[in-house]
Amino acid sequence: QVQLVESGGGLVQAGGSLRLSCAASGSFFSISAMGWYRQAPGKERELVADISSGGSTNYADSVKGRFTISRDNARKTVYLQMNSMKPEDTAVYYCNEKMPWGKNYWGRGTQVTVSS
Repeated sequence: QVQLVESGGGLVQAGGSLRLSCAASGSFFSISAMGWYRQAPGKERELVADISSGGSTNYADSVKGRFTISRDNARKTVYLQMNSMKPEDTAVYYCNEKMPWGKNYWGRGTQVTVSS
């Protein structure tokens, strides 16, 4: 059974930083693509960043230059370093694992709130 557990969310002032972590268990982590998504109240869930099994990264335009996704295959953990945060970054952030055969798994999410 694949489990993804996010941590590191919280309240931060605009301009501040947070680092999210997502620990995976029971998964084929090293061969999976990993991603961070977010969902703000009243909005659809959107991709923030993802990273392939080979380390290639992709970012939403809104976070380019501010957020960095990385992965540690030995620890089965994916990270999202968020800098220069803005109030519009406020959302529930979800970890996603996509298996090579297309199966998706989701964490329960962690709340990130950026105050102005």
